[in-house]
Amino acid sequence: MSVTRTRKISAKEERRQRIVDAARTLIRESGDAGVSMRAIAARAEVSHATPYNLFGSKRAIIMALLDDVRDFEQVFQRASKARALDQIFDALDLTFTYFREEPDFYRTVWACLLDIESSASLRAELTPPQSEQFWTTLLGAAVAEQDLRPELDLDRVRGELAKCFSANMLRWVLGIVPSNDLYSETAFGYALLLNGAATDAGQKHLFRRLTRP
Repeated sequence: MSVTRTRKISAKEERRQRIVDAARTLIRESGDAGVSMRAIAARAEVSHATPYNLFGSKRAIIMALLDDVRDFEQVFQRASKARALDQIFDALDLTFTYFREEPDFYRTVWACLLDIESSASLRAELTPPQSEQFWTTLLGAAVAEQDLRPELDLDRVRGELAKCFSANMLRWVLGIVPSNDLYSETAFGYALLLNGAATDAGQKHLFRRLTRP
């Protein structure tokens, strides 16, 4: 790759980051994800057309604000060395850590993502931000450790867990579930679902999560 092309790519990424940072700052200041593209461009000190050219829409910029949650996998891999079944709950707790630390900001962002017409997009954006492969790998490890039954379709198990996550995210955005209860509410649902897929050993291990106050 030529030096000129490398510089162009670096400049483009720098502008993208400035736009994302500007959107994050404006939402934090106003508590409203309805900030205009013009306002975002002005705060980022780029032309009005640049956010459209680099992202295509304000929605894409809002989605980029969740990248810190999506990029949590490196932190998780360094922190979690537990049994695979427990790592599923560790990953869930780490995901919600972001929301507990800045509940107003993330509730505003997720509320904006809910303001859509396409149910397909709604399902995609309410599911856990981590990749499908990430969760399928954790479930596969639990099978290898003989905590989950090997004959089950792991994609369907992952899908049911995602539905539980989606339901509680919606309840959180609507103010039904407090931020401090988001993990416990979702973890209980995960434990119930995984219990149905677990071996005898896995069910014994999950029992403490189903009886924990």
